[in-house]
Amino acid sequence: MESTPTIAISIGDPAGIGPEVTLKALNDSSIRNEARLIVVGDRRALEAAEAESGVRLVGLGGVRLDEPGALHDPIEMGKISARCGRAALAYVRRATELCLSGEADAMVTAPLNKEAVTRTGQKFVGHTEFISELCGVPDARMLLINDRLRVLHVTTHRSLRQACDVTAPEILTTLRIGHEALAWLALKRKKIAVCGLNPHAGENGLFGTEDQHTVAPAIASARNEMIDCHGPLPADTVFLQALRGAFDLVIAMYHDQGHIPMKLLDFENTVNVSLGLPIIRTSVDHGTAFDIAGQNKANPQNMKAALKLAVTLARNRRERRG
Repeated sequence: MESTPTIAISIGDPAGIGPEVTLKALNDSSIRNEARLIVVGDRRALEAAEAESGVRLVGLGGVRLDEPGALHDPIEMGKISARCGRAALAYVRRATELCLSGEADAMVTAPLNKEAVTRTGQKFVGHTEFISELCGVPDARMLLINDRLRVLHVTTHRSLRQACDVTAPEILTTLRIGHEALAWLALKRKKIAVCGLNPHAGENGLFGTEDQHTVAPAIASARNEMIDCHGPLPADTVFLQALRGAFDLVIAMYHDQGHIPMKLLDFENTVNVSLGLPIIRTSVDHGTAFDIAGQNKANPQNMKAALKLAVTLARNRRERRG
């Protein structure tokens, strides 16, 4: 049991599918056998999911409930509300605290709704940024990973106009974080492809000079640090090259450049991982799905994948630390 990791699970927005996919995933005994599990959320937030799915938390042996006490009123399923947004944030905060204190080895987050959170008055652009702030870390990055491809983003939740202003230091930091992540994943080879920002990676300045003046210098600096990275490469072909085994990781410049190929390739099994943090955090890569919330229609496959990866990363980190 000493080698069994403890995983904290934030159940997300109570009015969405987070509680449902959490219960359904934990109903899989193969997942419960791999880790000690702490569900972070209020019992009231789980009641509707228990009633619809037929899975009761108390019937899942070895699963503990940690209640922040953030939700006191009835929930209107599938509706955006500030109180559910406030509760979802409280669950993320508590799961992060469990990891920072050492009570949990990793955390997994179910989806929350950004509009619901912003209705509380809290400035919020995404899980990664919020958890990064809680951890006191300025440079967290988003990795998307499945069995066939890995993509790390230099920028995520910013406008495309702002993403075009990416800097060489941001790219270099991303390359360093990605190189370290490949070691976490216990990969022997750590060959990284870097996407160009412009079509055809700028075509030698024909379609913009950012790739020459910003991306290429960052790659050169990383190579001086013995990071095996290549580019800037045209984004319209590099993902196929990586899929065929040429690279172990692709660095995407902005959100959709990396998300579209990953979700097209394998939506159900693509997991979101926050890198550059002192803790391990994985997440489902889907939203709250308010249109099917409370109807017992949600597929738990993505939550299962996020849980399994969290266990793997926790074990790998423990082994690397001796």
